[in-house]
Amino acid sequence: MCRTSAVTKNLRMTRTITPDRPAATAPEAPPPDRGLRRRLRDWAAAPSYAWLTAAGLTLFAVVELALVPGSAATAFGVLVCTASLALRAMWPAVGFLTVGAALLSFGTDGNMAYATIAGSLIGCYTLGRHRVQHPAILVLAGSLAALTVNLVHIDRWARDGSPGLPALQGTDRFSLGLYAETLVLTVLILGAVSTGDAVRAREETRHTRAAAQSRLLEMERRQAAEAERAAIARELHDMIAHSVSVIAVRAESATYTTPDLSPPARDAFQEIAGTARSSMAELRRLLGVLRTGDATSPAPLTAPQPSLAGLDELLDQHRAVGGAAGLRISGERVPLPASWELSAYRIAQEALTNTRRHAPGSHAVVELHYGTRVLTVRVTDDGPGPDPSAPTGRAGHGLVGMAERASLLGGALTTGRGPAGGFLVEAELPW
Repeated sequence: MCRTSAVTKNLRMTRTITPDRPAATAPEAPPPDRGLRRRLRDWAAAPSYAWLTAAGLTLFAVVELALVPGSAATAFGVLVCTASLALRAMWPAVGFLTVGAALLSFGTDGNMAYATIAGSLIGCYTLGRHRVQHPAILVLAGSLAALTVNLVHIDRWARDGSPGLPALQGTDRFSLGLYAETLVLTVLILGAVSTGDAVRAREETRHTRAAAQSRLLEMERRQAAEAERAAIARELHDMIAHSVSVIAVRAESATYTTPDLSPPARDAFQEIAGTARSSMAELRRLLGVLRTGDATSPAPLTAPQPSLAGLDELLDQHRAVGGAAGLRISGERVPLPASWELSAYRIAQEALTNTRRHAPGSHAVVELHYGTRVLTVRVTDDGPGPDPSAPTGRAGHGLVGMAERASLLGGALTTGRGPAGGFLVEAELPW
């Protein structure tokens, strides 16, 4: 199992490095004005933007009215047109009031103030930007209002006269030249509403594209993870499953092909075959988990993960193959998370496996100490201990796997010669 863990980690590291290589390429430099556009867009989206622009336009309107005085109705319309813009961020429908006030000031006066022109265009833009009504309805309503103001002006010209215009007769009221105001105002309303609607459509398109791209990236990551798991499962099966199955078959057949086999040896071969079959079952469960989502693979088995409750059975297996082992538990036993239980079990299992491999016939002791928010797993034996002639700094796959399990839980692993000789494996697993 430790070899499986090391192979799986190496495969994961190999496959993780490859897709990340394109990421090292330096990204394209953004256009020079991209930062300025972004800052302007963020500023325009700020809550204070509407108040600041409305205050500035209202101040400009006051100065304009002071320089070019008008009637009370005209002044009222101009100020309402500019001041109402402060509320457009909270209530976009206030644009109707803005445009209506602008048309009122223009209807009561023959000239339209510059502040009124700016305020009415912003009001029409707001109505289109927030889609208060369909753009066609907004343009139609604005055109009818502009026509009404134009008719008021025509009536005033007919009654009071106008500089540069002759006296209007009854049929002159239908002259197309008199309705130029309607045409100009309709074009301005159409342009402002269309601009606001275009900006809204562009933002919706950008948000839709970003959401679609996010879903696509998530789907690609999920597919990559599934392909990764399937590849790891295939390689684990090709490298390990065949070897373990050969061990099981050879150990099982040895009891029949060797007639002069002693009963203890026959039992040992049967134990080897049983252990190999158990390993195959656990390997199949692991491969089933890795292949989750693959419709062509069988459903994963639901056998529970081993825990510290299975230490007695683990020690019985160790004794059945000729080893001697004991179990000591100290401290107040508390329930631990499944990851801690599994890691502690695997560390003890690998330590006993190393004892059988490197110190056959020795007596091993498995100790569990439940401390304050830490579990200590200690496995010692009375064998010859580590080889002094072995190169230092090199550890087998089993020791590396145990160290990885401990580090994943924030703990540490200590290995080497025990206090009374032999070999010591001690893992501290805080929780």
